[in-house]
Parts: sequence; C-alpha cells; structure tokens
Amino acid sequence: MPTVGIRELRDKLSLYLKQVREGKRIEVTHRGEVIALLIPAKQRRVDKALLALVEEGIAAWAGGKPRGASHPVKGRGRPLSEIISEERR
Repeated sequence: MPTVGIRELRDKLSLYLKQVREGKRIEVTHRGEVIALLIPAKQRRVDKALLALVEEGIAAWAGGKPRGASHPVKGRGRPLSEIISEERR
C-alpha cells in the first residue's frame, strides 16, 4: 500500500484523490507514523474486523471484488446444488 506524507499529500492532493477514486488505498504519514488511511467511499462499508486483518498482514486485499478460491474446495457427500434442487421440487 502506498504511503504519503502530509506535505506531499497537500501538494499533490488531486493526484492522490484520483488514485483513491481508482480503488487504491493510501496511508498518510506524519513523521513516519501512519495517521490516516484514504480509501474509496464505496469501500467504507467494509467490515472493520476484515480491514484489521489486512492491516496486520494476516489477509491481503487490493480493494476489488473477491475472486474466490484459486483451487475449488471439494466437500464430502452430495453437492449442495443437488440438495437445493431437490428441496425446490
């Protein structure tokens, strides 16, 4: 995640706001310490616990729509879609 100091943010505000509008998250620092996080308005509804996991480095998220697992998970027993189809009959 890109970081920017307060002075540089002030001097190039429109550039950084454009990046945020495009979906980037930007950390704002003051004397090397992160004091704020700029995120797109549409992302402000994200669960705070999820953002905490990202900030701690436990999870990764670029701000886009999740793509799902890279490898499908196979469960035991009948497929859920089959069970749901039967219930709808």
